[in-house]
Amino acid sequence: MADLDRIDQRILTILQSDGRITNADLAQQVGIPATSMSERFRRLVRQGYVTGFSARLDPVLLGFDLLVFTEILLDKTTPDVFTRFAAAVRRAPQVIECHMVAGGFDYLVKARLPNMSAYRRFLGETVLAWPGVRETRTYAVLEEIKNDGPLPLSL
Repeated sequence: MADLDRIDQRILTILQSDGRITNADLAQQVGIPATSMSERFRRLVRQGYVTGFSARLDPVLLGFDLLVFTEILLDKTTPDVFTRFAAAVRRAPQVIECHMVAGGFDYLVKARLPNMSAYRRFLGETVLAWPGVRETRTYAVLEEIKNDGPLPLSL
């Protein structure tokens, strides 16, 4: 973040909460001319600070009522297994996020499904077929408290 000045940080903070804001409104909120805003925005995208834009959808309204986290322990941790596991996970549309972690297991998978029956099928037909999976532990989410936290750029 050393390359970012106060204005860049403010732009990114605003974009995290409103990705559809117009260039003119963003320039006004930050206090710079619209032409300068366009240049800064293009630079932030080019440098990779902004990786894309998308709409947040309501999973429950769309029929994906169940959110689960699954710990996955591999039978061996070799570069080949990591590569094949990651490729398999990327093909699973139910997986929202997957992270390799340090600790008592190897990966933490976050998935959305319609219900527990769908999760049971996903676990048996997909997760357990991923390369190297030895053991899983699943945690069904009872209530989402916060799921859209922006990065704390002003710290």
